[in-house]
Amino acid sequence: MDMQALLQQAQQMQQQLVEAQQALDEAEVEGTSGGGLVKVKLNGRGQVEDITVAPEAVDPGDAAETAQTVADLVLAAIRDAESQVERLQQEKMGPLTQGMGGMPGGGGIPGLPGF
Repeated sequence: MDMQALLQQAQQMQQQLVEAQQALDEAEVEGTSGGGLVKVKLNGRGQVEDITVAPEAVDPGDAAETAQTVADLVLAAIRDAESQVERLQQEKMGPLTQGMGGMPGGGGIPGLPGF
């Protein structure tokens, strides 16, 4: 076993992980609902950055119904954006966790038994 090669491989994987995390930090996804009446922007880590509700979503004649409808639309838009974040995270982080031995929890170092 070549320890220098193993160390280089670990350093390379660490750099790739840092780059993937930075890409997620900089990413932005948008979820929508109600045909675009509600838009939710999340960063690549799944944190809500912005919520936009179009004025057309509000019925001034029925405040109670409008409030419930808007709440439902916001929830649907968040869920839409979250599914996009999950896909993005898998795209950026999936190859790295597979490269770490594919063990549960992402642990392991390829070629090194027991790690």
